[in-house]
Amino acid sequence: MRVEVDKDRCVGAGMCALTAPDVFTQDDDGLSEVLPGHATAAGEHPLLKEAVRACPVGAVSLTDEEST
Repeated sequence: MRVEVDKDRCVGAGMCALTAPDVFTQDDDGLSEVLPGHATAAGEHPLLKEAVRACPVGAVSLTDEEST
């Protein structure tokens, strides 16, 4: 699994960073981003699916690595 944040869609609500702070952070503009080294290993994180659901604009997604 791979987790991604669509920066064009992100509004900086920060729900992903609040839900899974060891996977997500917010950049200087307040937009969410995946912490370095967590994009592909994040699928194993216990709160990752909840962080995806918590995004109010659907900017956070999980994909199969094979499809990227």
